[in-house]
Amino acid sequence: MTQPTATTGPKPRRVYFYATCVVDLMAPGAGYDAIELIRGAGIEVEFPGAQSCCGQPAYSSGYLDEARRVARAQLALFPEPWPIVVPSGSCASMMAHDWGTLFAGDPDAAAAQAVAARVIEFSAFANAWLGLNAPQRAPIKVALHTSCAARRGLGTHMPSEALLRALPGVEIVEPARVAECCGFGGTFAARHPSISGAMVGDKLDAVRDSGAEVLVSADCGCLLNMHHAAEVRRAAGEALPRCVHLASFIRERLGAADAAHRVTD
Repeated sequence: MTQPTATTGPKPRRVYFYATCVVDLMAPGAGYDAIELIRGAGIEVEFPGAQSCCGQPAYSSGYLDEARRVARAQLALFPEPWPIVVPSGSCASMMAHDWGTLFAGDPDAAAAQAVAARVIEFSAFANAWLGLNAPQRAPIKVALHTSCAARRGLGTHMPSEALLRALPGVEIVEPARVAECCGFGGTFAARHPSISGAMVGDKLDAVRDSGAEVLVSADCGCLLNMHHAAEVRRAAGEALPRCVHLASFIRERLGAADAAHRVTD
């Protein structure tokens, strides 16, 4: 499966921004930075204030009725035929692909499909339309993490890599087993904390051994998982790279003094 929304044709004049629960509640700087980048490209951004969850936590836990109820509340929020930019590959994949299954046979199936067809993950949108023109900056080694859903459901590790390669001075280093899960998996981390903790430990070991100075991702759930695990290890004296959303890192390299320095800023 790949990103379903076309990125050809004229540049859109307006888009909707769907922030996701995690960005809204735990990483608002990532959302702000993504919006500022879109606006900087001359594209107007509409942020529906009533937006909430896409339904993924309930859906992945098998609570389909609850997931539908939560997801249904989003369907009327995007009435204009504009792209819906989502700064999370996991949520974008849920909306673009899993809503079709979730709403199969439901009276709102057509409405859900119409919304899903306009969903585009942030890095895919940015790579297609933002036309970044970054100045030369000090060299920096960056590791890219793409969530399982983003990598396998949308293939958005490719536009994320392209965006990083377009930034002068950025060297992408690839950790061992780069496609492996960080252990977050939404409710998986809460249901199986020991397994999740071992997985994120392996991921951080690989990132550390790659020589990366910064760990970048377009998925805040993964970033928060790795960030907080890294904070525990930093407190014990270990040196680990900071974790930051792709949009924030891009703004930082563009020279924005107010760009979030970490996913939790």
